[in-house]
Amino acid sequence: QVQLVESGGGLVQPGGSLRLSCAASGIIARLYTMAWYRQAPGRQRELVATIANGTNTVYADSVKGRFSISRDNAKNTVYLQMNSLKPEDTAVYYCNIVRRPYTYWGQGTQVTVSS
Repeated sequence: QVQLVESGGGLVQPGGSLRLSCAASGIIARLYTMAWYRQAPGRQRELVATIANGTNTVYADSVKGRFSISRDNAKNTVYLQMNSLKPEDTAVYYCNIVRRPYTYWGQGTQVTVSS
């Protein structure tokens, strides 16, 4: 059974940093592209960043230069380092992995950027 467990969310002031973690079990995560999505209240879920089974990364324009996605294959974990956080980054952040034909999601972790 595939499970994704996110952690690391919280309340941070504008300009601050957080690092999110997503621990995978039941799957060899390094073989697949993993992604972070986010969903703010009243808005659709949007893609934040992806990392392929090598080290190729893709970022949404809104987070380029501020966020960094990485993975630790030994720990079967993907990370999202978030710097220079803005109030508009406030959302629930979800980890995602696709092993066709299935898509797996974590339960989400809340990130709130506010003074």
